[in-house]
Amino acid sequence: METLWVGSQTGMEAELVKREHIAFEQIPAAGLHGVGLSALPRNLALLARGFAASRRIVGRFRPDALLFTGGYLAGPMALAGRRIPSLLYVPDIEPGLALRSLARFADCIAVTAAESQKYFSQKVVVTGYPVRNNLPQWTRERGRLKLGLRDDLPVVLVMGGSKGARSINRALVSHLPALLEMTQIVHVAGPTEMEAVRQATTSLTAEQTARYKLHAYLHEEMGAALAAADVVLARAGASVLGEFPLFGVPAILVPYPHAWRYQRVNAAYLAGHHAAIVIEDEMLGTELGTIVRNLLGNSARREAMSSAMRALARPDAAGALAQKLLELGGGRP
Repeated sequence: METLWVGSQTGMEAELVKREHIAFEQIPAAGLHGVGLSALPRNLALLARGFAASRRIVGRFRPDALLFTGGYLAGPMALAGRRIPSLLYVPDIEPGLALRSLARFADCIAVTAAESQKYFSQKVVVTGYPVRNNLPQWTRERGRLKLGLRDDLPVVLVMGGSKGARSINRALVSHLPALLEMTQIVHVAGPTEMEAVRQATTSLTAEQTARYKLHAYLHEEMGAALAAADVVLARAGASVLGEFPLFGVPAILVPYPHAWRYQRVNAAYLAGHHAAIVIEDEMLGTELGTIVRNLLGNSARREAMSSAMRALARPDAAGALAQKLLELGGGRP
């Protein structure tokens, strides 16, 4: 079976897709929702070019089925492949405008959680959020060994998404000395923030430094970090709906404040299931230390949150999506 991934000319997915030995092609595209009038003509022109490029790809590759996960990039491909059976997957709890627009082209809609069904008039199937197949191989012991962590201290994993999060990084750095008295921290700062964080932590003592593991980015080792963690502090992008439940790790979520509300809805979903605590971005500086210390000091609450988080796991999500896609393409499930 051949697979082709169509991505943007400015995104970071090209490197990740090629690492998995999947063919990759780029098309130009741009968003229209929330765009100022001055940028609208340029973005419309990019979408027109993206549609033309999509038609060429569809004609050359001749796919049996299409899979969309949303974003403005999917628009040109959905239009170009509108006569081809398609599966729309909704990763976040609440679909954005692009996903709702794409729904009219989809033969089947799959969602991460049942709460998303209310946003569509069509019948949907709940598959869960797909995770990489190498993640379940990690155990707490193997994860801590891989990252050089001690067995006798709790571990807090801190990350701000693939590019990092400046507000989370700065808040963490201000609380580091106090937190490192009671825990170990794996900090994924992001490539653009790495040097600033490194400079800000030069005053840590030798003992504190031994408990602090700073990384720009984790790929293969992300499973190790999640398996090793007792608590995770993160933004609330769609991946938290799949990866955190898989490992049953209690979460402190900080929705990104400068974008549409999808992260806030994701965080509310996990908090509503008693699996996460939500903290507003502007409150990080004053509340972060207290929340982390209180959670680390309350093992009963952590265990309850862990059980609640694990109850949301759907480790077979990738297989369920693949089966639907094969069925649409006329292949055997």
